[in-house]
Amino acid sequence: MPMKNAYNRTMTACFVGYIVQAIVNNFVPLLFLTFQRSFGIPLSRITLLVTLNFGVQLLVDLLSALFVDRIGYRAALVLAHALSAAGLALLTVLPGALPDPFIGILVCVIVYAVGGGLLEVLVSPVVEACPSENKEKAMSMLHSFYCWGHVGVVLLSTAFFRLFGIGNWRIMALVWALVPLCNLFAFTRVPIAPLVAEGEKGYTIRELLGMKAFWVLMVMMICAGASEQAVSQWASTFAEKGLGVAKTVGDLAGPMAFAILMGASRAFYGKKGERIDLDRFMAGSAALCVTCYLCISLIPSPVVNLAACAVCGLSVGIMWPGTFSKAAASLRRGGTALFALLALGGDVGCSSGPTLVGFVSSALGDNLKPGILAAAIFPALMLTGVFALRKNR
Repeated sequence: MPMKNAYNRTMTACFVGYIVQAIVNNFVPLLFLTFQRSFGIPLSRITLLVTLNFGVQLLVDLLSALFVDRIGYRAALVLAHALSAAGLALLTVLPGALPDPFIGILVCVIVYAVGGGLLEVLVSPVVEACPSENKEKAMSMLHSFYCWGHVGVVLLSTAFFRLFGIGNWRIMALVWALVPLCNLFAFTRVPIAPLVAEGEKGYTIRELLGMKAFWVLMVMMICAGASEQAVSQWASTFAEKGLGVAKTVGDLAGPMAFAILMGASRAFYGKKGERIDLDRFMAGSAALCVTCYLCISLIPSPVVNLAACAVCGLSVGIMWPGTFSKAAASLRRGGTALFALLALGGDVGCSSGPTLVGFVSSALGDNLKPGILAAAIFPALMLTGVFALRKNR
């Protein structure tokens, strides 16, 4: 088989890897109310599961720079998929097998969160290392698969629950566990190119921390995560309160529309990227994102607010993969340490964006609009970072 075709198989396995991460992050939240009713777990404890999931992934982001190069990317990717599959499969037995069902769910979340954290660190650099004519296109297309995975998890799970009843959620958990299990075997066979050219040595964490360009990229990653999550986390609330629709409709009109347009933006650049200057595309997207935040927070129309939430998904699509691509191009010997730290920055942003919105909104009478207005600082900083990197280059 020609080498280029062999690496096409690697790319396909990486695309599925991002679908696995979408399953890990988005399936269990669909079951929160079911857990509350079935196991008698208060929502105050269940909400800790989201915090724990992303907290574990943050820790894995940080630690992976210390051990991934030692065990190798293939072993680490197989481990990531095995843990993701195990966490989802254990959900079907562990909560009922332990005296406290919440502890069982907690253990499952920790197991699959370690897998999800590893995937976030590993998959992007593997795609970056694959020989391809336009790496920015490949990176954008890769990240679009997280969006399609998110949409697929919500739509297929919702359809299954409607057809067969929410009481059969364990079957759906096993179905989703099959995805990482199958992809695990793919990663035992596909070729994986080295991240750093032969004869060269990747930067250490200390070396990266001493570079001005790295800190600009780190701020951009934080802003990418924050710009994305600050709105998507509240989109359903806007739909329910502003339009007076049911939660199911609100979820489809809010987060689903956001995810679809975010995926469309990434897929568009993945198809047409060779004709588009990445700096201009990222700058235009950041400016559009600021505009969306202003429309959400300042225009007194629920319909406009909801439309701006959806278009915001379009505007943030390129931010995360674009920053990864710029980092790989700017710091060519970044290696595992670079991608691990950038993943850490992205996750910090995913947490800090919604937190800022919630904090400001709570301080101003539980009004979401001032919170969204405050969060406009993130896309504004992203725009500044794009220009700073261009000037530095």
